[in-house]
Amino acid sequence: MKNVIEVIFDRCLGCHTCELECALAHSESETFVQAIQSKERLYPRIILETDGTQTIPMHCRHCSDAPCITVCPTTAMSRNSLDEPVILNKEKCIGCNSCVIVCPFGIIKTVPVENFLSKCDLCAERLENGEIPACAASCPTKAIRFTNIADLTTDRRKEVLEKFKVSMAVSDELKE
Repeated sequence: MKNVIEVIFDRCLGCHTCELECALAHSESETFVQAIQSKERLYPRIILETDGTQTIPMHCRHCSDAPCITVCPTTAMSRNSLDEPVILNKEKCIGCNSCVIVCPFGIIKTVPVENFLSKCDLCAERLENGEIPACAASCPTKAIRFTNIADLTTDRRKEVLEKFKVSMAVSDELKE
């Protein structure tokens, strides 16, 4: 995929805005008020995991080899090309949980009340409309970003270069 969700852990406040906006983006309602009034059940496709000290937004990585697609006996898990997200078709899903078992990130989950599986689809409908995923669009601290993979690697190299320059300067100072 050319674009990926990037999570900057130390920026996450655990505010759950990403979960709320994700749930709304995948609902029939246009607003939370409409969802409440219609009694529609909303559920997020992103998971906020907390280890006691830090909250980490977790989502489907849309693996290039996508083991969930490989094991799905009904083609409920699919994608049109490697440049597109892995999609779960609820109507085709028989709930065998094979995808849950093979997901290397533990992201595919059961929606208990509705009794079906759920996973991040990068807000496929939003992408088709030229928008970014709801979690990234709504994050108040920009802890979640929808980033071009080439830009991400370029930024990482710049960060490493800066750290290297600092360490070399300290090394030179110690020699003196």
